[in-house]
Amino acid sequence: MSGLLHARLSVDYPNKPGVLRDLEIEVGEGEILGLVGESGSGKSTIALALLRLLEHKCASIQGEILFAGRDLLRVREKDMRQIRGRDIALVLQSPLASLNPALRIGTQMAEAWRAHSSAAKLWKPRALELFERVSLPAEESFLDRYPRQLSVGQAQRVLIAMAILHKPRLLIADEPTSALDAITQSEILELFRSLNRELNMAMLFVSHDLLAVASLCSRIAILQRGQIVETGTTEQMFRDPRTEDTRALLEAVLRNSSAAAEFATSRQPPVASPVPVSR
Repeated sequence: MSGLLHARLSVDYPNKPGVLRDLEIEVGEGEILGLVGESGSGKSTIALALLRLLEHKCASIQGEILFAGRDLLRVREKDMRQIRGRDIALVLQSPLASLNPALRIGTQMAEAWRAHSSAAKLWKPRALELFERVSLPAEESFLDRYPRQLSVGQAQRVLIAMAILHKPRLLIADEPTSALDAITQSEILELFRSLNRELNMAMLFVSHDLLAVASLCSRIAILQRGQIVETGTTEQMFRDPRTEDTRALLEAVLRNSSAAAEFATSRQPPVASPVPVSR
């Protein structure tokens, strides 16, 4: 596994220092890494920091973000705008809030396409192709809809289609299933799994849901109080957690999960096997 992203970060807000403290995270080419932490642990801060979006919140960032060998903290904002959406894409947790309510879906897809492509006429066939890929109606009438006319699940699929318009090398998914019902959540996880296989697209899957992360990711990083306290394979994390923080998290998850009985009897992670990375 070759390294695609390696970040070493400390982040301070004006009224909240030490949100991230000497945090290190690495994602390999084509790998799905799960980042798990409780609310307030700094998960979303990592996602925004990697895209250099914390500057709008007056945050102070120190360290380095090496992406494909290039330190994004030293890149000009003009160049960073070309990286966002083309090389690194982001899917957020509130799909309806992430779409512009005043613009039709087709308009938003076209704007996302034109941000990184001069072939303006190609946006529509590309959008319809991706809609079919993410199980949305591949019809021009769907492009005419407004976000308010979509279900939450449909809106999330639109965001995913928009994120993969330019076949990014890394997709950051920040709590992408938290607003979804159980059936739609399962479908979205399967969609991420197949996109990883087909596009060899690396993913950083950020969530508080350890079982969802374990069903998708080959490795898991545990975030507590702004620091990574443990990183390991999914199997190792469930079978032999190394820190008290990870053990406590596992116990809490399994105690409140219907998968607890399966885990207790089989001593296997109560999830599907990690997705193999295709080359």
